[in-house]
Formats: sequence, structure tokens, C-alpha cells
Amino acid sequence: MRAAVISGVGQVEVGTVADPTPGRRDVVVRVSACGLCGTDLHILQGEFAPTLPVVPGHEFAGEVVELGADVTELAVGDRVAVDPSLYCFECRQCRNGRNNLCERWAAIGVTTSGGAAEYAVAPAANCVRLPEHVRTEDAALIEPLSCAVRGYDVLRARLASSVLIYGSGTMGLMMLQLGKLTGAASIDVVDLSAARLATAEKLGCSATATAAEELDRPGGWDVVVDATGNANAIQDGLGRVAKGGTFLQFGVTDYAARVTIEPYRIYNEEITITGSMAVLHSFERAAALFATGVVDPEVFISDRLPLDRYAEALDQFGRGQGRKIQVLP
Repeated sequence: MRAAVISGVGQVEVGTVADPTPGRRDVVVRVSACGLCGTDLHILQGEFAPTLPVVPGHEFAGEVVELGADVTELAVGDRVAVDPSLYCFECRQCRNGRNNLCERWAAIGVTTSGGAAEYAVAPAANCVRLPEHVRTEDAALIEPLSCAVRGYDVLRARLASSVLIYGSGTMGLMMLQLGKLTGAASIDVVDLSAARLATAEKLGCSATATAAEELDRPGGWDVVVDATGNANAIQDGLGRVAKGGTFLQFGVTDYAARVTIEPYRIYNEEITITGSMAVLHSFERAAALFATGVVDPEVFISDRLPLDRYAEALDQFGRGQGRKIQVLP
């Protein structure tokens, strides 16, 4: 089959690899669409994936074409979205229900072959059937949405909060959409890209700016979310949290990123600094939300490219052009 392969640091190519074979509790999925994500850039930089080469792609959906010997709950022809999370279910974190912090954490498209290919293997338990009205290609958005749902689980959002989001790419926009659902009184968005800010405005944010100081809120925001992973944005955002407020590190940073915090201010103003890591008990809920139309695929997906243009798609994503970029195997 054809697949994109990150063969080494900074090296990506599309070529022929062996067809996947399902284990007894796995299925083979013919991939309809695979989204690109910041994690893919980190893998290209030599982070996250313990060994290279690897077929990337952890955001994907498709059609079941082959069943493992012990799979009874799915059938050939089922259309599914795939949760890429692979947990050991044995370590202390898994036993405590914090599977996303699994001490042997793995993921399809990160540590094992993923969806940037014509076919991918997934555990049957990780597959969620799609309702008839949901397009299979669009359903690749369910995985990033499940990360946003996890983000709001961590925030334990309160009604009528003021929210500031750094970044209006796919994840920032999803945090905007969910913020509206959770009853935020206002949601402001900061980004350097005028085109991305225009999308945030289209989706109904309260205000946009290229820098937070342009916004009129001297007392800060109840909730500040970084959806960029950029150290400068994070540093600025930490200073924008209101007394008693919360800063959520949602964007994925480089390993080497560093910022400065003020311990006295954290103590004196009872500020919470927290993080949200990937997916935890949120994929099925994200699928249910997606089926209600909480995000519009035509707004969120800016580019759909053939698999052979994966390297070009990754380069475009790395330059911050567009919103969600998909490859269609």
C-alpha cells in the first residue's frame, strides 16, 4: 500500500510499505481522510516517536475492510472514526483512570503506523461507528475535538467566565466553539494571522486582536488558554490571568520551550496553572458532539490534498497556512 513515512529527523517521503495485518482484536480501516497536527511536526523533529521510521497520522476515519478473528462488534463496511490512544491498562496511572498519562503511553500514528496511508490497523475498541449523516472524511475531525473536550474537562468550566484564547488554528477554534457551549460570557482570541482571526470572528468570538494588550480587560481573564505551543504566547498569557483564574496549557510545545512564572503571584492571587494531555474518556463524547454539528467541517477544513502531497501538506501546516489540512489516501 501507499503511505507517508517519516524516515528520520526532517525526512518525510511517500512510498510503498507492507499491507497491515489485524491482530485478533483489531480491524483494518481503509482511510478516507487523515488530518495533520502539531504532533506530526514534533515527530518530524525527532520528538514523541521513540523510534523512526513511522507512518504518521493519528487523526483519521475510514471504512472497516478486515476483521481480526475475535472481533464481533464491528462489521466489514462499517464507517468509523478511530481513537489513536493505546494504553497498557496495567500501570499506576491506568489503574487510577488517568490512561492519557500511561507510563507505557503509545498512539497510532505516533509510536505505531498511522492513518497517513491507504490502510491502518486499529483496536476494535478504539473505533466509533459514524451516524449516516456524518461524512467519513469529515469525521477525522473527531480526534482533535476529543482533545478539546478533554481540555474543558480539565478546566471544569464555570458559567459566565471570561476566556482568552491564544491561537485561532483548528484547536483554538475548537476551544472557542466549546467555550460557547459551556456558557462563557466572553471569548476573546489572539493570533498573528488576520485570516485565522477572520475565521474566529465568523464563529462568533467576542473580540480578536494580534496582541492581548489591544483588548480592554485590565483585570485579566478568568480562563486563559494557550493553543499555540509558542513560548512567547505562553509567557504573555500567564500574565493575563485574572485573580482566582486558570491558565490552561493546551498547545503542544517544543521540549526545549521555557517560560518564567511568578510563584508569589500564583500564591497571592490563587492562580491555577494546568495542562491537558491528548484524549481521556472524551472520544465518544466528541463523536456525539460532532454528530450534532458543533463544528462545521467546511469552516474547519481548509485544505484536502492527495496522500502523495503529504510532505507539501506538512510544510504548509508548519508555516501556519490554512486551518485543518487533510490528506485523502
